[in-house]
Amino acid sequence: MAQTPEGRVKEAVKRELKKRGIWYYLPMQNGMGVVGIPDFICCWDGHFLAIETKAPGKLKNLTANQVKRQDEIKTAGGTAVTVDSVAMLKEILDVYEKVEKPAE
Repeated sequence: MAQTPEGRVKEAVKRELKKRGIWYYLPMQNGMGVVGIPDFICCWDGHFLAIETKAPGKLKNLTANQVKRQDEIKTAGGTAVTVDSVAMLKEILDVYEKVEKPAE
């Protein structure tokens, strides 16, 4: 079965999260949960991280509910990002590591 462009981004994100030891969960979108919840719910070194994935070039295609959920997460002190490539995610995570983790 052929994978969608967004599906390929999700698979690459999974590999990167595993590589970095970041715990993640992918909520099932079956109508029973919260509408607009991000694709990945993560915990990394005690920090809440939510990741919404989009197909390459479709970063601005967030629904109103997705924007609302990301705003709620940020208001609660978590981090919520939207990525359309694993390279973009790596850049975000690399910056986080430099800013949040003190040099040893």
